[in-house]
Amino acid sequence: MDRPDSAFRAGTAVTAAALAGAWLRGLGSRLDTARQRLFVFPHAGAGASTYRLAAHLPPSIEVCTLQLPGRESRFAEPALTSLDEAVTTLAPIVADHTDLPYAFFGHSMGSLIAFETARRLRALGGRLPGHLFLSGMRAPGLPDRDPRHALPDDELLATAEFAGLDAELRELLLPVLRADLTLCETYAFRAETPLPCALTVLAGSDDDSVTEAELAGWREHTSADFDVHLFPGAPHLYVRSAEPQLAEIIARALPARD
Repeated sequence: MDRPDSAFRAGTAVTAAALAGAWLRGLGSRLDTARQRLFVFPHAGAGASTYRLAAHLPPSIEVCTLQLPGRESRFAEPALTSLDEAVTTLAPIVADHTDLPYAFFGHSMGSLIAFETARRLRALGGRLPGHLFLSGMRAPGLPDRDPRHALPDDELLATAEFAGLDAELRELLLPVLRADLTLCETYAFRAETPLPCALTVLAGSDDDSVTEAELAGWREHTSADFDVHLFPGAPHLYVRSAEPQLAEIIARALPARD
């Protein structure tokens, strides 16, 4: 007969696995071939299925994409409005899956979540990512130029994120995007020692939401290698159209593993 503490540990393991499965899409998808892991953090309003980097990366890299509450398979859950709350939940989940060398890729809002998750992992004493790929977001601590989370519904619906969507889909996405904008625009940066992780900053050259100076500001947040890469002629939401090139940059930056 199992001892009560054994049953408790088994139940805890099941709960942890279920939690990881909810938050990380693609976890365990390359068990036989993975030598590294890439955690992907989507932009505001997006779910995990928006990103298909796995199709362009070698079998040696397992891709785990963050699925935040309020979208796709987690549509029934309330969306988070606090970056600190998101990181408090996410960092221990990631820490349980750092058995392989790993990196982070985040776009826009995802860059902030990835950056703060790395800092929270350091505070927890966990294994850190070897590389951060942060895209389409100004360096933390710089002010938002055009806060939108408190706009009336009609004004928020008139923004670029809703262009071309039918009325029903706009109504479904509005609360999620407002929550994500709140998460980003109420984020309070706290100065810490730079991370010892290599950092590559990426953006479209025609992204009018961020300047080259704001991208270069990330330099002070790493004590390791730093690089900026611009995709010529690309707008803010360039990722899907540039996934093959993006995957090539990521794969080239990560050291090969036997």
